[in-house]
Amino acid sequence: MLTITDSAVSAIRSLTSQPDLPVDTGIRIMKQGAGAPSFQLALTEGPAAGDQVIEEGGARVFLEPAAAGALEDKALDAQVNEQGDLAFRISDQARPA
Repeated sequence: MLTITDSAVSAIRSLTSQPDLPVDTGIRIMKQGAGAPSFQLALTEGPAAGDQVIEEGGARVFLEPAAAGALEDKALDAQVNEQGDLAFRISDQARPA
């Protein structure tokens, strides 16, 4: 299952905690294209039918079915660059030593 780093949890909570957003708001990840996978992330008010829901530390991530299969051994991370822009990154999960 996709894991969510502490940085990503913090970023998602920051994005979804706006007072005008519904309580069930989260980030939805959708797979794009048929070859090497690429993914689209979007802020949504809740999961779509068939989405896998991952909740971690108050952050909600919704994975559409094709994305869920492609990301089962991955990790979602977030970083803020020098300009203050937020970027999410998907990488391999860290393996225990």
